[in-house]
Amino acid sequence: MENNFETDNKPKTIKEFVRSSAFWKPASAVIIGGILGFLYYHFVGCTSGSCAITSNPYMSILMGGFMGYFVINSPCVRGRC
Repeated sequence: MENNFETDNKPKTIKEFVRSSAFWKPASAVIIGGILGFLYYHFVGCTSGSCAITSNPYMSILMGGFMGYFVINSPCVRGRC
């Protein structure tokens, strides 16, 4: 009886990793989240400067990117909820 443990589908090189969905799924979520964060800053953000996230476009983009990443990589998405 022979066991083949070559069923690992992980990319072996950086080029394979960049072309795989393991890279593009989180990367696209961060990009879309950043765009949505900027749109939130632009249309809803506060102008007084007292709001920590929405008064600064860089913080809004950063928080949107984090939220996009965490939505895609939540345990419930992976079936562990």
